Amino acid sequence: MRIAVVGASGMAGSRVVAEAASRGHRVTAVFRGTPPDSPHPEVEVVRGDATDVSRMSAVFAGADAVVGATRPEPGAEDTVAATITALLDAAAGIRVLVVGGAGPLRSPSGGLVIDDPAFVPTAWRTIASASAAQLQACEAHSGDWVYLSPPAILEPGARTGAYRRGTTTILTADDGSSRISAEDLAVAIVDELENPGQDRHFTIGY
Repeated sequence: MRIAVVGASGMAGSRVVAEAASRGHRVTAVFRGTPPDSPHPEVEVVRGDATDVSRMSAVFAGADAVVGATRPEPGAEDTVAATITALLDAAAGIRVLVVGGAGPLRSPSGGLVIDDPAFVPTAWRTIASASAAQLQACEAHSGDWVYLSPPAILEPGARTGAYRRGTTTILTADDGSSRISAEDLAVAIVDELENPGQDRHFTIGY
């Protein structure tokens, strides 16, 4: 499978590149800045901006799937809807897996995660709101997309290869925490690309 990863320099994107390449997929890693040398012979590195529809269309030509793992700079959270819309326009029918946020998930206590301080402290509300706008932009688009909401806590860690899959309600452990390593998020992403599920919006967690 040929997979294009947009946002390949980020915490999630870089791990998706590594995970997909380790499984033998042909990966195109898209960087907004200057692309680094690829550490893997099957990874092509290219420069491109997710909002440049013409450039991204050319990059995606021949791809079987696209992973959108972009994240706005602090203070630019209001750009996420336009960014994902441009990315879906550029994909033009190619399946896009959007690595989103936990904000639009349902909370076990009722309401949305974005409104539950147990999962979204005040300092995180701006980016959580952006993820809700991002999902709304996907829902308004006719493209072939699937939206993955990670748990409340996503951070570098071990690759265990184990995770639980849910739908639109946040997954929590017995102690009430909601987390996963970026490495296992990448496992779930490549699993979804290889064997697509039925849900357009899903989540994972330990």
